[in-house]
Amino acid sequence: MSKQSEEPKRYGEGTEPKFSVQDGKDIFMETLTLPCGATIRNRIAKAPMSEDRAGADGRPNRNLIEMYRAWSGGGFGLCITGNFMVDGRWWIAPGNVVCESERDLEALSLWSNAAQENDTACWAQINHPGRQSRSPNPVAPSAVPLPWGPPVRALTEEEILDVIQRFVTTAKIVKKAGFQGVQIHCAHGYLLSQFLSPLVNQREDQWGGSLENRARISLEILRQTRAAVGPTYPIGVKINSADFQRGGFDEREAIEFVKMLEDNGCDLIEVSGGTYEKLAMTDGGEEKQSTRDREAYFVGFSKQLVDNTKVPVMCTGGWRSRDAMLTALQNKETHLIGLGRPAIEADIPNKLMAGTTGALITRPLEGRANFFFCQVNFDRMAMGMAPDLHAKLENET
Repeated sequence: MSKQSEEPKRYGEGTEPKFSVQDGKDIFMETLTLPCGATIRNRIAKAPMSEDRAGADGRPNRNLIEMYRAWSGGGFGLCITGNFMVDGRWWIAPGNVVCESERDLEALSLWSNAAQENDTACWAQINHPGRQSRSPNPVAPSAVPLPWGPPVRALTEEEILDVIQRFVTTAKIVKKAGFQGVQIHCAHGYLLSQFLSPLVNQREDQWGGSLENRARISLEILRQTRAAVGPTYPIGVKINSADFQRGGFDEREAIEFVKMLEDNGCDLIEVSGGTYEKLAMTDGGEEKQSTRDREAYFVGFSKQLVDNTKVPVMCTGGWRSRDAMLTALQNKETHLIGLGRPAIEADIPNKLMAGTTGALITRPLEGRANFFFCQVNFDRMAMGMAPDLHAKLENET
């Protein structure tokens, strides 16, 4: 048997499952109704990743369409795209989709149709990188650069109001293109996360200082987006459980922020964590041993939100086994399971729901090797090919 045809290794192989096939299927297949009235068909979501597959001019292309077609066919109840840039002057990285006008409405419509062929809901994640941009002359709430980054310029109040309108404009475009929802990115150290952070946001006007002021731009985007897309269109928000930096945005403030989002019409909270300065799951570029030894990096915080707010919660990061996912859902520690890099196996939801697999594919855990391994396989998915679980890594010959 060739390496290519070998059955892949999986985490916790050989362990006795805690949930029967039928019990697991019943839990995964339960629908989730959002505050706006929209329904998600099951409890497994493809989490947003920066897929970086757009053209050099930020235009969506066939690669993205085929990737999302595969995920829709694989059984995900919800797919959330990677970053749609709301301002073409500032990108996170080459390959980001830029969506600031109706220039690519036809391609976006083809994408949303492919992503939703099998009753999967697909939402577009909208974002502004702020100081975490590779573009020239980055901006931020205050002139506080990354330790290794270029100088940044503080946004003027007029520019802040323009940012708000750009988020709203992008949301209206993706709705027109047929995406069934939108997610506002307030995590991972990008612009809205920078406004939330007292370390980066050192403003002394209405956009800085208290949490209420630091959250103002995010809440204005949420309110104005809601007014633009209507009461029945899903709006999610991705947040950090914490920045994991002393003096930064922490869990206490995150819970307060979520309550503000709840009061202003948010339909789904996705929980993540960390920034470019301080990654939540890694230390010096490699995954911490403590992270390797557990699943679901943010499930503890997710549980706090479930207990203290009424907004449905999606927990992303670190899931490896069917049993851990089902336990978290059964114990109401989260409402949705978010899978990112494990989605190299496009049909993993169908396998988990059918009970034909008990865990995710084992893959390299170290940061760069893991990233490269997954990128190779996302490229294969875009070409309609099965994963290559023996892909050579960057430092191999």
